[in-house]
Amino acid sequence: MCGIVGYYGNNEKKEILIDGLRELEYRGYDSAGIALINDNLLNHFKAIGKLDNLAYRMRDFNSSGFGVAIGHTRWATHGKPTELNAHPHLGDYSFVVHNGIIENYKELKETLKSDGVEFLSQTDTETIVHLFENINNQIDNPFEAFTQTINRLEGAYATLIISEAMADTIFFAKYGSPMLIGFNDGEIFFASSDTPIIGKANEVYYLEDGEYGYIVDGEIKLFDKNGAKEFKRERLTPDKILAQKDGYRFFMEKEIYEQSSIMSDTIMGRVNDNGVDFDEIDDSILDGIDEIKICACGTSYHSALTGAYLLERSAKIRTSVEIASEFRYKDPLLSNKTLFITISQSGETADTLEALKMAKKAGLKSLSICNVDNSSIVRESDITILTRAGIEKGVASTKAFATQVMVLWLFSLYLAKKRDKISPEQLSNEIKAILHSPTSLKVDDNLHSKIHRLSKRYLHGHGFFFIGRDIFYPLALEGALKLKEISYLHAEGYPAGEMKHGPIALADSELFTIALMPQTLWYDKIKSNVEELSARDSTILAISPLDFELADDFIKTKEYDHPMLEFFEMMVVTQILALEISIRLGNDVDMPRNLAKSVTVE
Repeated sequence: MCGIVGYYGNNEKKEILIDGLRELEYRGYDSAGIALINDNLLNHFKAIGKLDNLAYRMRDFNSSGFGVAIGHTRWATHGKPTELNAHPHLGDYSFVVHNGIIENYKELKETLKSDGVEFLSQTDTETIVHLFENINNQIDNPFEAFTQTINRLEGAYATLIISEAMADTIFFAKYGSPMLIGFNDGEIFFASSDTPIIGKANEVYYLEDGEYGYIVDGEIKLFDKNGAKEFKRERLTPDKILAQKDGYRFFMEKEIYEQSSIMSDTIMGRVNDNGVDFDEIDDSILDGIDEIKICACGTSYHSALTGAYLLERSAKIRTSVEIASEFRYKDPLLSNKTLFITISQSGETADTLEALKMAKKAGLKSLSICNVDNSSIVRESDITILTRAGIEKGVASTKAFATQVMVLWLFSLYLAKKRDKISPEQLSNEIKAILHSPTSLKVDDNLHSKIHRLSKRYLHGHGFFFIGRDIFYPLALEGALKLKEISYLHAEGYPAGEMKHGPIALADSELFTIALMPQTLWYDKIKSNVEELSARDSTILAISPLDFELADDFIKTKEYDHPMLEFFEMMVVTQILALEISIRLGNDVDMPRNLAKSVTVE
């Protein structure tokens, strides 16, 4: 799952595809591959790691003259990052690339195996090419075989197939994952975003969900559930940065909206009918462990605090959280019965890296939660769980925080089952909530519009209190941090119950209270805390699924039966609130003053 490119034409295909894949590197990947048919010969190349490795593999290969080609950068979801698991995937005479997840791949795979089909990889994607060939072998009609294949897939997909059965075409389909087609003087391009084809194509068509088709004599034949379909091309923007933003005003805004689909990537291959499993973890690392210590900085520290609640609640294991910059200088007492977890988006956070080295030197087993494979923290750790958030260009973290929290949630359930601390019924309810979490992260346009309107009331005053209880306390800290980072307004996160122990002295009409009031967790308690602030004339913005009559402003969230689903929706609300306030103040949302994306100094 990551980036797709495709090409139909007479020019050198190797360079076009590798250049296109380079434009998708910002999404993150751990392997890459290209397949092509040139002079009716099927060739393919794969490599682990960076695109330079793939380019080196292909250094002596030339593909001038007419041909078709498809390429892919993969971030491992089903199966580890190996050449066998890298795309494109091979059948007997065809290749496929695919973004998304085929939800019914296990059923399809078992049926194909019973027909004698042998699988080489651990991926869901390989099912597509074998299903296509299996049907085509019976009916000898490649396009009809492709149509039947698409009709049998459940889930999300953007996919391309090339096949010796019809060597002068590319089959394409899109449902739930982005795919577009570019055009330029007889050349046809496919890609999962605009940037790979800018400068190569001058017109574009953005495929809609449920559309599929193939190329005939240089023309696109497009279909949907109603049959053949006409389509209209549009001019392609020449601005690559604008194209990478996919029409959003800022990368941060785009990354907020991406969280729903990105969360699916984080979950994929890790959740099954029996619970949670991590290919990355050797269970021996848990032997003798009776305590967890988590070390992180900034936003990652807030995800760590959330994880501590989840780990102690589900896995019943003692968990403490340390700020890495403090941990390094406090002469900490360390035990080899402690699992030391570090969290970092970049994997290069200097304080966190040095804390990890201290723990390793003391003989502790280590696990890192990180977004960047092969980073310093990943290389230093015994075990790594990648968050699969893709490249995050906005300095203020959004999707990295969301995916860190999800990994910690998954890990708490994984550990709970290993320690026999959770019942099958409880685990089933947790899995159900996890699978529903991408839905809770979807941004509702009406909600965004309301926050935009509200934001004009919050540009002045002497500060903000974000308050919450339990897991919503770390979320309050994170909401305040987001606002500070990009608006430059003073904001603090507090446990709601602590307001009466001092901070409430600041309450007046120019103090804005952002109250996180979930229905599923301590609602009556936090309601009482907010009433105390309202009585002292603080301006209240309540975020809750339940109406609150004392609120000056109210953002109504959906009703869920699990606190983490409320957590993720309220997280999105606080992110958008910070975004809209910052935009109204005229700030550079993506590059706030004085901040860097990767903090590599003390």
